Amino acid sequence: MKDVEAERQSALLAAVLAPRGVDQVAGFKDGAVLFSRGLGAYRVHARASAARALASTFPTVLAMLGDDNFQALAQSYLLQHPQTQGDLGAWGAHLAAHIVTQVELQAWPCLADCARVDFAVHQCERAADAEFDAASMARLADTDPAQLRLQFMPGTALIVSDGPVCLIHQAHALPEGEPREALFAEVRAAIATPQESAVLVAREGWRAVVTSVAAHEVAWTQDVLAGHSLGQALSGADAAFDFNAWLTEAVTAGRLKGISALGD
Repeated sequence: MKDVEAERQSALLAAVLAPRGVDQVAGFKDGAVLFSRGLGAYRVHARASAARALASTFPTVLAMLGDDNFQALAQSYLLQHPQTQGDLGAWGAHLAAHIVTQVELQAWPCLADCARVDFAVHQCERAADAEFDAASMARLADTDPAQLRLQFMPGTALIVSDGPVCLIHQAHALPEGEPREALFAEVRAAIATPQESAVLVAREGWRAVVTSVAAHEVAWTQDVLAGHSLGQALSGADAAFDFNAWLTEAVTAGRLKGISALGD
């Protein structure tokens, strides 16, 4: 009986997510008219819930596109990447890649990268809490850097883009009533002269914060996030990188969880 009910539920989910006009579902032969009406209601509800979930997860993308264009994006994304989990908050990982395939969205600069930043912020705020291990800092004085690994707080992410994603995020994150024109003018100037930029998404308390990463810190940050040893990360760092200054800022801002030994 469990297998039969599981098949019915799977069939119902497939029907809810199917394109409009597809109302035939195996296992629901009786009450076809009532089922068709109910299926329509399910579809409307599922699509509306999915759109609201995406709007909550991707506020910058919503602000850039506007309501109508974002609704169209949400519906096309739902068809290509149906939500199959009960937790809508965990959905949306493929939106940036989906945006890249949408020809009509190419007019919005850095839209896919802004989606990556939004999703990183969302994931960061859902990440597990962790405490700074101050005692682990002592390992810097008595252990070979080749045997150490720096650990960012859970949810920390680096996004590298061809455009000014940090400025765009900051401009659209300003509360209503705040003066925006100067910042948007800066965004337009940066878009007109494109160059690579990077942002770090990390928790400060319960809130995820987006900060710009200097060019000479990008390779270092990538290596640390990839789990390379401290020795490897230092060897690959830019000549302008100052480890002591970076460490002080990372600890002060609460971005660093601690230092572990590779043999732990």
